[in-house]
Amino acid sequence: MPDTSSQLEKYLDIASEAALAAGTIILDNWGKIETIEEKGRSGDLVTEIDRRAETEILKIIGRHFPKHGILAEESGKLPGTDSEYLWAIDPLDGTTNYAHGYPVSVVSIGLLIAGIAAVGVIYNPFRKELFRAARGLGATLNRRPIHVSRTSELEKSLLVTGFAYDRCQTPDNNYAEFCYLTHLTQGVRRSGSAAKDLTDVACGRLDGYWER
Repeated sequence: MPDTSSQLEKYLDIASEAALAAGTIILDNWGKIETIEEKGRSGDLVTEIDRRAETEILKIIGRHFPKHGILAEESGKLPGTDSEYLWAIDPLDGTTNYAHGYPVSVVSIGLLIAGIAAVGVIYNPFRKELFRAARGLGATLNRRPIHVSRTSELEKSLLVTGFAYDRCQTPDNNYAEFCYLTHLTQGVRRSGSAAKDLTDVACGRLDGYWER
């Protein structure tokens, strides 16, 4: 039986609770990082704040949905559950920014049901912006409906993109596309947080996003 609108709303509320709690940890520890590590790839950073924020998210989701599956940025896929419900969690998207004291990072939490994206919450603690969406229920920013840009011509658009961690080692690094589209548009931005970029597209601040 498909999940009802009220059930999706419940998932949204729990995801929002978890994202806000993680955002509090991120803000409370701003400028207080003690350890910065690389996760096996040059430039792919993790801090103790990533892990603390993830622990808080896992605690909240686990308390409400102990039988649901978890796929988390720092913990990987957690064992012990075989469920059609899978939470996908990035506790701090934009770790490099955060580690350098550049305030562009967000918390990203999604729920897949039977492999299909059903619920998504992204919280930007620096701007106090909570983005929520669920299949069939629309998308909101701080509980107000949002929609994408109506711009239909590339030459009138403002785009956003990003670069992979291995950009210095691979020729498939998005540099050529970045220059090409910069010439065809009114500009291309790069924030360092893909989840934030997608929220900016979702609410019409930016007209399109791509990444290799």
